[in-house]
Amino acid sequence: MHRAYNTDVSENLTNILSALTEMNEPVIFPVHPRTRQKIAELNGRPDFVGQSGNVRLIEPVSYLDMLVLEQNARLIMTDSGGMQKEAYFFSVPCVTLRPETEWLETVEVGWNVVSGVEPENIIAATQKIDWPTEQGRGLFGNGDAAQKIVDSLGTMEVGEI
Repeated sequence: MHRAYNTDVSENLTNILSALTEMNEPVIFPVHPRTRQKIAELNGRPDFVGQSGNVRLIEPVSYLDMLVLEQNARLIMTDSGGMQKEAYFFSVPCVTLRPETEWLETVEVGWNVVSGVEPENIIAATQKIDWPTEQGRGLFGNGDAAQKIVDSLGTMEVGEI
């Protein structure tokens, strides 16, 4: 979570943090530096973990480490457009903490729920039980684009390129 919509509006940040602490399961939260600063401003401390203790704030991780966390998650909650798509590729359900998404396709096929920032909507989305069971790989192609490009280039004459 790093978008200004969620971090710069105190009510939105409070709502999201409240929802995280009300969940009945562990939450691993790699905290963007900007978000950590806003949490500190809001709560007077940068290590806010909530009343329930289920939220574990960790330092930002590398891209590859983030992919490992995503791939092994039960569910991803994010305001990142890129992470929504990564969740789909990993077949991990996603809850988008925004009022809209640029990846409508992921919502249409059931892998993504746009919850907004109201705590009850966030919690309801995380408790959804009818997530798809099939792998989510075909929506954006089947992974053979590079081979198609190579094949196309192999059949072209030098002057056609």
